[in-house]
Amino acid sequence: MRPYSTVAGPARKEFAVKTQDSITAQTAVSETPAVALPRTIHLVPMDHLNGFDVRPGFYEINGATAIPGGVNFTVHSHGATAIELLLFHRGETEPYAILPFPERYRIGNVYSMIVFKLNIEEFEYAFRVDGPRDTEKGLIFDKTKYLLDPYARAVTGQSQWGVKDGSGQHYKARVVKDDFDWGNLSRPLIPMEDLVIYELHVRGFTIHESSAVAAPGTFEGLREKIPYLKELGVNAVELMPIFEFDEMQDARQVDGEQLYNYWGYNTVSFFAPNTSYASGVEYNREGNELKRLIQDCNENGIEVYLDVVFNHTAEGNEDGPFFSFKGFDNNIYYLLTPGGQYYNFSGCGNTLNCNHPIVHQMIIDCLRYWVTTYHISGFRFDLASILGRNEDGSPMNKPPLLQAMAFDPILGDVKLIAEAWDAGGLYQVGSFPAWNRWAEWNGRYRDDMRRYLKGDAGCAQAAALRMVGSRDIYQSGERKNASVNFITCHDGFTLWDLYSYNVKHNEKNGWGGTDGANDNNSWNCGIEGATDDPEINALRRRMVRNAFALLMCSRGIPMFLAGDEFCNTQFGNNNAYCQDNLTSWLDWRMLEDNRDMFRFFQFMIALRKRFRILRANLSDGYYGFPDVSFHGVTPWHTQFEDHERYVGVLFAGQAAEEAPQVVYVASNAYWKPLEAELPELPRNMAWEQIADTWEAGQSAADIPGGRFSIGPRSVKVFAARPR
Repeated sequence: MRPYSTVAGPARKEFAVKTQDSITAQTAVSETPAVALPRTIHLVPMDHLNGFDVRPGFYEINGATAIPGGVNFTVHSHGATAIELLLFHRGETEPYAILPFPERYRIGNVYSMIVFKLNIEEFEYAFRVDGPRDTEKGLIFDKTKYLLDPYARAVTGQSQWGVKDGSGQHYKARVVKDDFDWGNLSRPLIPMEDLVIYELHVRGFTIHESSAVAAPGTFEGLREKIPYLKELGVNAVELMPIFEFDEMQDARQVDGEQLYNYWGYNTVSFFAPNTSYASGVEYNREGNELKRLIQDCNENGIEVYLDVVFNHTAEGNEDGPFFSFKGFDNNIYYLLTPGGQYYNFSGCGNTLNCNHPIVHQMIIDCLRYWVTTYHISGFRFDLASILGRNEDGSPMNKPPLLQAMAFDPILGDVKLIAEAWDAGGLYQVGSFPAWNRWAEWNGRYRDDMRRYLKGDAGCAQAAALRMVGSRDIYQSGERKNASVNFITCHDGFTLWDLYSYNVKHNEKNGWGGTDGANDNNSWNCGIEGATDDPEINALRRRMVRNAFALLMCSRGIPMFLAGDEFCNTQFGNNNAYCQDNLTSWLDWRMLEDNRDMFRFFQFMIALRKRFRILRANLSDGYYGFPDVSFHGVTPWHTQFEDHERYVGVLFAGQAAEEAPQVVYVASNAYWKPLEAELPELPRNMAWEQIADTWEAGQSAADIPGGRFSIGPRSVKVFAARPR
């Protein structure tokens, strides 16, 4: 493709030639790379508008795009009667220029205009939209409001964490110069079965001084920790929301502590990275720091996933702010009741109308942008069941948006992970519309394994099924790699707190303990909260090891929460969404205090990687064993009784041209030791114990005769080897 060119000569001063390959104008060519433009050649007359040279723009390129000699602005609204472009000097709150889109610059519902002689380093922009007002129909156009471009690639207004820049409720956008050099690097494209996902909060991961990074709380600070991630052994990081969000939404003080919307599940702009996560100002090169993080992760064999929030926005309900979507097409972007009120299936005030063609297209455009521009390898969709609701809120049989994501060519090798429920009561674990393309956060894995591990009666059968990939949920394995197994995530107790608290302790959130889940399936091991009792602390450590050992020995995709590997605590808070303090921050001093736990996590991740049979069905079995089988203290259990608290799971198989693998996982959730028997092997094979949570996991010993003792509340792992 040829670069843009300039046409010289006085005869062409009043015309611009537009093709896919070039646009000519009477202005200097910028250094901005070319973008794909319409191929048809036609002459467009020059207009002069409020002191600026303008022309009709490129209607298929949404947002603001730098082109040689100027900027192309394209925006659409179904119900608007007029739209104005507002230009601001950097940091100013009032526009220095107001440019109404001429009526003939509108095609259908799209307004597009090229403004020449704009220096993208010097200005910010917003829109004003006029139109009818009929609240019962959801029409709330307000020509006095400054509106943020829904396709903004960079947002101003809150670049420093916790500080507004003085522009009040106004968000403005910047034009982005994308000049990042990715080199020859490709995304790792790790097979689903081989993933070990590590969920983290960008700010909380390194903001504490103990992280010892040069740029705490930022993308750069996280990049400094890549050697740690490699040492631990994870190969995918799932970043909690990094789209531009407003941490100042509902900011307040409780008992002298400043609280924020810390987690970031309140999107302001879907196409822009959160500027307060950058360590330095990169004006009009927005996102380069995030790109360096992703580039370095990929170079080290680590994929990067984004936790994305397409179920609602930061505009809230009728009482919420009015800064973007409400002003462009409120009745299109949001699900509204017949009276024009907001449906609230998100629990956050509004719900995006995801299957409306306009919103559908914006979401697809957004995902494509993050994949092509930022090299993102996967997405986890918050409250994903909302993405399958119709305009009246009812669940759809084949939601167009979810189907489009599943079959979109650009997203073809991207991981799609659904949180398969929403705040409106829709729970779709095992039934999420998938087309064999979507994986799911398996909430039943979390709940069943928590109950089993703490010794509840009647949970052994469920635990065994969860360990073999939840075949009862995912249609006997037809949905391969559909289950994302987790025991902890950002939402709920940390793994240490799971065995330190019987009930949540969310008093510091300021809601009188009414927020956060009550069904935690936790156990405090005898004392609520922190204790100096050595026996209880030893038991808690063993319970943490048990949970992680079974997670690493379960079919499906394992995911765990950052800090679990060194006993991070949130002091019993199971809904720390607002806690921008030590409650949510990782205290890296605990890594040194709990180095043995870190080594155990390393060991179990490495064990999972060593035995592929734990990750995938290699064949129909081996040595006469089926692919998976269940066992009690005596071999060959097919059904566990309610009183049983011992579960043995055997995995067996052989991949082509690989040595056969047989692994037996023994878990005792009973509070007393047990004697058990391993299944009999062929004479030329012997059982070897390779892990034991009673002894912190790293032990190896032959098991003569196949009989063994297992300690109370502990896990052992055995592998068959040649004699």
